[in-house]
Amino acid sequence: MDRKVLLVGGAGYIGTVMTNHLLSSGWDVRCMDQLIYKNQSCVWPFIGHPKYEFIRSDLRSSEAFKVALDGITDVVILAGLVGDPITKKFPEASNQINFVGMSHFLDAAAASHLDRLIFVSTCSNYGLVEKDVAVDEDYPLAPLSLYAEHKVEIEKKILSLKGQVGFHPTILRFATAFGFSPRMRFDLTVNEFVRDLYLEKELLVFDAQTWRPYCHVKDFARATEKVLQAKSNQVSFEVFNVGKEENNYTKQMIVDEIKKSLPLSVVKFQERGSDPRNYRVNFSKIRKTLDFAPLYSVPNGIGEILDQLKVGLLDNVDEQKHFFGNYEIFL
Repeated sequence: MDRKVLLVGGAGYIGTVMTNHLLSSGWDVRCMDQLIYKNQSCVWPFIGHPKYEFIRSDLRSSEAFKVALDGITDVVILAGLVGDPITKKFPEASNQINFVGMSHFLDAAAASHLDRLIFVSTCSNYGLVEKDVAVDEDYPLAPLSLYAEHKVEIEKKILSLKGQVGFHPTILRFATAFGFSPRMRFDLTVNEFVRDLYLEKELLVFDAQTWRPYCHVKDFARATEKVLQAKSNQVSFEVFNVGKEENNYTKQMIVDEIKKSLPLSVVKFQERGSDPRNYRVNFSKIRKTLDFAPLYSVPNGIGEILDQLKVGLLDNVDEQKHFFGNYEIFL
């Protein structure tokens, strides 16, 4: 395999799992990451692997792009301030990284000799869907946060390059992630609910009947490799929702699933929280076009996290909160 993938943000929650998956499949991987969550330990297991290379680089630094892109055939962009809370807390940094820096990186990529470029976007772009429908890729976008607004703007920029660049870009709108990762996050719904209830905390759930799609981090890695391996005419300038319909869950449904394992859990519900998003998603396009369907269900993820908690692999979360969630950044 004479292709080399640059994972921009490859030391993060999804990036570390994707790194392991691609290396295991024989890909050459270069990771570009600024380590803004003090997550240096996430790349340690890969150091010394003959097909792995790490570059610590700031997405806001245009000078670094040439070095990062040198010799690269394919790019997967995971980087940025990820999630509504962190972008709301640091709006200026979010603008500089998620929009300005990302735009400059795309300009540099356009001048490089790439084959594929995959931009990881989010199903959060759909916002608040009033109708009881599972939305597909053509449904109007209605971003309700700075995070989603920047994702939508970058999507537009990428799609506007048609006919102007030599590479084949693909936009992947990821569902909400769950599952175990070397850079574990407990600020994500499934992961957070499982840990809190395992620790016998009283869980307060806002707007229990709102829908979200969910997808395991390992399935995101599989989907990304599917795009890298696909024929260019299948994926060039295409948008795909990534997940499966069976993993569309309300918060109430997630709680009910966790209580099957932790029946004594105490949960309180409250309406009208600060996050109004509500959307179910249709994933038929990626299933039909790329023959991709996730292997892991939400119950699988719940069981996986419970197993790690029970054997004590996640006992230091409170002492290193910045590592286990996107709460604070260190630029």
